[in-house]
Amino acid sequence: MSVTSVPGFAASGVACGIKSSGAPDLALVATTNRKPVPAAGVFTTNLACAAPVQVSRAHLASGHSAAVILNSGNANAATGEYGRGVAKEMCSLVAAPLGVGTEDVLVCSTGLIGIPMSIDPIAAGIPGLVTNLGTDATAGESAAQAILTTDTMRKESFISSNGFCVGAMAKGAAMLAPAMATMLAVIVTDAVATPDLLKQALAYGVRDSFNMLLVDGAMSTNDTVLLLANGSSNVNTNTKSCATAFMDAIGETCAQLSVAMAADAEGATKLATIVVRGARTESDARQAARSVAASQLVQCSLYGSDPYWGRVLSELGASGATFDPERTNISYNSVTVCRNGVAAAHDEIALAQTMGQREILIECNLQAGDKSATMHFTDLSHAYIDENAATS
Repeated sequence: MSVTSVPGFAASGVACGIKSSGAPDLALVATTNRKPVPAAGVFTTNLACAAPVQVSRAHLASGHSAAVILNSGNANAATGEYGRGVAKEMCSLVAAPLGVGTEDVLVCSTGLIGIPMSIDPIAAGIPGLVTNLGTDATAGESAAQAILTTDTMRKESFISSNGFCVGAMAKGAAMLAPAMATMLAVIVTDAVATPDLLKQALAYGVRDSFNMLLVDGAMSTNDTVLLLANGSSNVNTNTKSCATAFMDAIGETCAQLSVAMAADAEGATKLATIVVRGARTESDARQAARSVAASQLVQCSLYGSDPYWGRVLSELGASGATFDPERTNISYNSVTVCRNGVAAAHDEIALAQTMGQREILIECNLQAGDKSATMHFTDLSHAYIDENAATS
């Protein structure tokens, strides 16, 4: 279930020729009545942000959107004024057949950076893209498939809560690092919400999901998460209880998508979670978790299924968090290997067996306070290097 599982939204995906392989590379999500609805977005903090990011930011000034066009295979980044022209033209070409204003269309791109993208294949593909707009599951799947690059599977989500629902699609498999992960995501809902609430919900949802996801420590030029609300459920999120439920639903949607990205990360053989507890402050907890997740030494240890807790303790100490290393406890999949900063006796056979699993949980208790943070990351494999040794 995806974006088309939410009443009032349609989607489609086609192959227009951006990808030389002939794989699907152009997607569209739109309101079924073709009317702009409250919308919000969060974007990469990279100063070298791509043309689509710049254009979508400008179009979101009104707080409303009717459609999102997305392409894969070319990021349209580091392409200057030419690239901005292409991004604007993509919006215009979609707006005309939908009967909306160009500024009512948002645009996203993903793929190779620094390569000028021709508008010709996109212009040729848009008529079919609009014609194929549908509200069934197949239409949603086709859109989710068309935004993938090195991903091996679609990332989709659907949540029903308190009389409203939330559907989403995303892509992301590499260059995942806070903040945000290298990704595109379109989230839609039938809840009644103002643009301001959508902004708050996105900030809340992104904070502990995409902003706590790391694969290779590289921040992209194109990161975008968009949220559109058509209000067709008539469930008004202005009430405190409903607003809370809505925020939680957006948070859970983002969490599901971020974990799916980590699980499908380029070359990854392990899906790791680092939980830091007992931190003095929340900032300390997040810094400590991020330091461990970003460590190539820790990532390499995971690839080798080696519970080398000394590397974890070292990264905690270098993180800038305030704590006493000689009070720190560390465990792998609930097997304690470090207690009070020194090696702890443990069942080595049981530990070796659990380290062979795909999912690894590293827990660190700093015993300096009551704050905690959780971050998802992966191992560093030969396959990741092979994937990224050349332009990809």
